[in-house]
Amino acid sequence: QVQVVESGGGLVQPGGSLRLSCVASGPISAIYGQYWYRQAPGGQRELVASIDQDGRTTVQQLGRGRITISRTTDKSTVYLQMNSLQPEDTAVYYCHVDLMKILFSGGGRRLEFWGQGTQVTVSS
Repeated sequence: QVQVVESGGGLVQPGGSLRLSCVASGPISAIYGQYWYRQAPGGQRELVASIDQDGRTTVQQLGRGRITISRTTDKSTVYLQMNSLQPEDTAVYYCHVDLMKILFSGGGRRLEFWGQGTQVTVSS
């Protein structure tokens, strides 16, 4: 089965850095877009950054100048490098992947998958 798994979260002091990773595995024939979202306690899930199938990246205003998104050449792993973290960056960070799943029949179906999330806590 297709799996999307995030890692790299943790506790960091204000001003610190973290790099989150998201690995997509399983019967996948193509990856289109990859997205990082976050959801703070009591808040709505919001888009942080994205990278499309051609490698074009977009970082939302909340992270410009501090956050970069990148991925491996085979697109299996997408990263979120976060610098100058502040307490307001505290949230669960989720990876979202738009991909083509290979079916048992041999065909494919374009689907979207979410990871389980990784907690980022910024506190002194």
